[in-house]
Amino acid sequence: YEMLRSLVGSEMCIRDRLQPESKNIVLTGLTGEALGEKALVSNGKLVWASVAGGFLEQHDQQIEQVEVNGIALVDGEKIFGEVVGGQKKIVICGGGHVSMPIIQLGRQIGCYVTVLEDRPKFADNARRAGADKVICDTFEAGLEQISGDSDTFFVIVTRGHVYDRICLESIVRKPHAYIGMMGSRRRVAQVKHSVLENGADPQVISQLHSPIGLDIKAETPEEIAISIMAEIIQVKNQDKRGAGYSNEIRDAIVKCEDQKKILATIVERKGSAPRSIGTKMLIMEDGRCVDTIGGGCIEAAIVSKALLILRGCAKAPQIVHVDMTGEDAEEEGMVCGGKVKVLLEEV
Repeated sequence: YEMLRSLVGSEMCIRDRLQPESKNIVLTGLTGEALGEKALVSNGKLVWASVAGGFLEQHDQQIEQVEVNGIALVDGEKIFGEVVGGQKKIVICGGGHVSMPIIQLGRQIGCYVTVLEDRPKFADNARRAGADKVICDTFEAGLEQISGDSDTFFVIVTRGHVYDRICLESIVRKPHAYIGMMGSRRRVAQVKHSVLENGADPQVISQLHSPIGLDIKAETPEEIAISIMAEIIQVKNQDKRGAGYSNEIRDAIVKCEDQKKILATIVERKGSAPRSIGTKMLIMEDGRCVDTIGGGCIEAAIVSKALLILRGCAKAPQIVHVDMTGEDAEEEGMVCGGKVKVLLEEV
């Protein structure tokens, strides 16, 4: 609970040791005397361990060197390391026609979507489209309220190059994961030239995604939004941070303390398994599941194992092997192929 509350930002004792841009790595012991132990390393320093004097704490210097998403060996024991990212955020500058489907797609992939728009009518449209936050003010004032970080994706889709320049000049000075700007090549060139003249970092400008979006010959607002979101997903998934703890899982763990729960995490993956290492699912005592590790038979098998633990018929932590290859898997409908190992641990 202490580790999860620190990651969610609650008032716990280690909160002050975690800064917004910290590199936070969650470590879990998978074998031997380390099995089931957890630790949190922030910026190369051990800040919390679940077992005082346990295996992970005794090997603090070694675990502080773990920087992988996946399994590392520490003194012969397997340790699962997961670099945890924060909430992904999309900041859309402009509330025109293209922004509406971007808002909807952004929400669908789990991002917190903020829209900046200076026209009240268009700001209302963004609210109706489902934006988490709408700032109806000048772009300068709106961007003053956005700090940015390595999980923030900026999308500039304003109605004119004057507003593009205002937005870009502010955004390039903020931490970010992505900056994309819509416009013709001539319009974009003019904006970039102006921003560079005003002292913007040439390296940051060189990384600007413009023309924005993947080249799929998009024409309609919906198609353009798909191309933009596809590019954002491409950039997001190049990041070496793990799937992490979703807001839904963190909320369920921290708030639903009256129920027993099992946290399922994919710790190893081979072949074309449907989800990546670090993907999590929470199985509640009443049978409800929060998030997914791939659906279908793989998920059904994991839920079944988890319910046995919750009913006292099996022990945790344990690692479940799921083989989605071969004739037996085909008969069960596991069409993706591949193999996964899933850690089940009590919460």
